Amino acid sequence: MSKYRRMTVAVLAAAAVLAAGLLAAPWTPRLSTQVSGDAALAEAVRPLLQKPADAVSVAYLENGAVRFAGFGADERTEFEIGSVSKTFTAALLADAVERGEVTLETTVAEILGPELRDPEAEIGTVTLAELASHRSGLPRLATDPEALVSLLAGTVLHRDPYTASPAEVLEQAQSASVGGRGTMAYSNLGYAFLGQLLAKAAGMEYTDLLEQRIFEPLGMKDTYVPMTADNLRAGAPTGRNASGLSEGAWTGNGTAPMGGIRSTAADMSLYLRALLAGTAPGAGALEPQWDTGEDGEQVGLAWFTQVSSSSGRAATWHNGQTGGFSSMVAMDREAGTAVLILSNVAVGQEEAALALLKEGL
Repeated sequence: MSKYRRMTVAVLAAAAVLAAGLLAAPWTPRLSTQVSGDAALAEAVRPLLQKPADAVSVAYLENGAVRFAGFGADERTEFEIGSVSKTFTAALLADAVERGEVTLETTVAEILGPELRDPEAEIGTVTLAELASHRSGLPRLATDPEALVSLLAGTVLHRDPYTASPAEVLEQAQSASVGGRGTMAYSNLGYAFLGQLLAKAAGMEYTDLLEQRIFEPLGMKDTYVPMTADNLRAGAPTGRNASGLSEGAWTGNGTAPMGGIRSTAADMSLYLRALLAGTAPGAGALEPQWDTGEDGEQVGLAWFTQVSSSSGRAATWHNGQTGGFSSMVAMDREAGTAVLILSNVAVGQEEAALALLKEGL
């Protein structure tokens, strides 16, 4: 069967499943009534949470101390953190710069060398800083036919739409058109590419790079990058979309650097506390460096910083969403506070986290 014939069959199969799924009545997520942890934190965040929600884990950090609260979850419950994973890839870049392995101006061509598919292509001149700040000109997603079919099938079949291997990610990025370079345009493809380039520069797999340089130093024992479903830990949870339909685990394979990490509120609090203290590997990624085009907002390496027009306070943040989970991290670096909200329903909790960060406890 030809490649394009296989693609057609996959699309038709996905459409058939979608038609069948439309006949099923989804379960409507409701915030769990099983409350754990800090009662005051739970009461403060409950009215802020966006609906629908089910199991939610919350952490509030202030001056090095951390408080946890959960609804149907606790600080040890595992969640997919989605695009918050990009902040770890950015930390790897900042750390690699500190180690002298690369600079922010290192180009794609300098890392790939003879493996660069077309020495004349513009992608070869793109820098690591451009990839890390979404200014590379790469599109949001890979545009080759196989990637698009995988995305469609994953969306319709409620499973991981990102299946490209590390080698395929390198190929997809080199095959994509570069347009609007220098202007901030959010790119999942760019971050998947960045992670694989950093792994190549270090001479190890992306997962090993994260484990050795970030997870182990910070003691994040319950944080991992499964890459494929075969590597999920026993009992690894799955979530639901906003309609209540069950979603398969997103593990990311080669695209893991842009969204494949699983973690817990307890582990993420170790990361946030170290970021606020400036002791986390690659903490320099937090520093805002480029305007995004949005009023009062800048981007550093992955992290966005928004200055409030009313209070003048700056919130440094990143959010994430997979098929069945959502995540939001927000920090007031000047005040030494941070908020983390993890949910097993794919509905964003950005407003809740920012409100809690502003109002405090």
